Amino acid sequence: MKMQWALIAGLVFALLTGIFAVINVDSVQVNLLFNTVQIPLILLILGCTLIGGIIVGSYGIFRQYRLQRENKQLKLRVSELESSTTSSASLDSFKTMDSFGNTESDSISAESDSIQSQRKGNPKGTL
Repeated sequence: MKMQWALIAGLVFALLTGIFAVINVDSVQVNLLFNTVQIPLILLILGCTLIGGIIVGSYGIFRQYRLQRENKQLKLRVSELESSTTSSASLDSFKTMDSFGNTESDSISAESDSIQSQRKGNPKGTL
């Protein structure tokens, strides 16, 4: 919607500039620092409008290019952070698996110790 309004505003501006230029057809003297020339005012108005449009368009293209480049860099950074997060999460899961394994081995050794102590109390090995 914003783009449509910008297009409509641009067309209205171009129409007003064209009407203004057609009304002013007299020749004028233009000082170019090193020379003075006589040109019709219509050409001067249209030429200045064209140069202004080229400058504004160039700036818009440059800004869009810069934003796209920044967007690519940020996407790469996000993917790097996601991959480092998943790798650290997998390392954490391995660490927790290792701690579970240690807990299981500790509980198994504790059970075997209790069985050994029960056998010492009961020399026949029956409970």
